Amino acid sequence: KISKLKEPRGRVRYLNIEERERLLVACKDSTNNHLYLAVVLALSTGARQQEIWDLRWSNVNFETGFITFTETKNNEFRSVPLEWHARELLLGHSKIRRIGSDLVFPSKKNPVVRHDFRDPWNKALVVAEVEDFRWHDLRHSCASYLAINGVPMLTIAEILGHKTLSMVQRYTHLSTEHLKEAVSDMN
Repeated sequence: KISKLKEPRGRVRYLNIEERERLLVACKDSTNNHLYLAVVLALSTGARQQEIWDLRWSNVNFETGFITFTETKNNEFRSVPLEWHARELLLGHSKIRRIGSDLVFPSKKNPVVRHDFRDPWNKALVVAEVEDFRWHDLRHSCASYLAINGVPMLTIAEILGHKTLSMVQRYTHLSTEHLKEAVSDMN
């Protein structure tokens, strides 16, 4: 007859505009030449850390403008648009591919092993003075930016690969403008 404690809601930490700019500058200035691209890809696709770090050239289609993530958390393929700056950066990066590896970010020591961005990522966070932020929060940032820009929940769920809309609902409070528009249209 003991009541259960309430579980905390899922973490929703995303970069505000100033933090995002500082972090991107720190990533661009990093001694790691690929950190900036990896972070831009994460912010623009909402992909998980493993999906970005394990990304393969065979899953990037510049003609259609899509990246297909095959190694996903729920083991289902997910295609995400590759647009604007992320596309330009990745296209430039494709011209200096490492021979003998299909990985977009191969390790310097062993081209068949993915690169580990942990150290340069942590250094960039310190330089950018961004606190309480994890790589996974780049995914939250992407979802938050989509919600703020009025992208429908179903579309956000599809981009992020969420199975249920309840996972996406944590971002909807960020954009209440659509509620005003709905009531205004009704009246």
